Amino acid sequence: MAILKTLRNHWKLTFVSLVALFIFSVLVGVSGAYVLASTSTEEFCVSCHEMSYNFEEYKGTIHDTNRTGVRAICTDCHVPHTPGPLVLAKIKASKDMFYTYIAPSINTKEKFEAKRAVMAQRVWKEMMESDSHQCRSCHRADKMKEDMQSSVAQKKHAKAKAEGTTCIECHYGIAHTEPSGPAPSELFGKKVASN
Repeated sequence: MAILKTLRNHWKLTFVSLVALFIFSVLVGVSGAYVLASTSTEEFCVSCHEMSYNFEEYKGTIHDTNRTGVRAICTDCHVPHTPGPLVLAKIKASKDMFYTYIAPSINTKEKFEAKRAVMAQRVWKEMMESDSHQCRSCHRADKMKEDMQSSVAQKKHAKAKAEGTTCIECHYGIAHTEPSGPAPSELFGKKVASN
């Protein structure tokens, strides 16, 4: 009761405080959205010297150039598409700034190649754990036209569906040069369908 009485006695201060809080919230929301949007562009991703190696090998792949003109850019595959996980991924990605500028560990093509397998395996593991969520945000199995797939693809997709295999177990060298070494399923075991 005392709080309500104090607020009534200082209604102008309360009103100004609420308006200021609203304006502050809008500004924080807008600036946060701007930062998320601007750091999710292809231009931002490849602005790092290190990323130019990856971008060169991505050029001309099916995700860059294809008959339909639909392109997947870096963030389509490497960043979650839902708000909470997106923000968390952006926070985690700040470590890249450390390894790029403070303690460079992939600042030459040679260093990048030496760590290619480790970096790829980290992404594969995340994709195995998410049942290839990034792939499925664009590629919907219920919208695939089997008759437009080769007979080999039809058989492999049917087998993958029956076994609960996830996309990354087969499609792991599709946008980047495949590192030498074991495949995702050999490293992390087969994904088992959770139904």
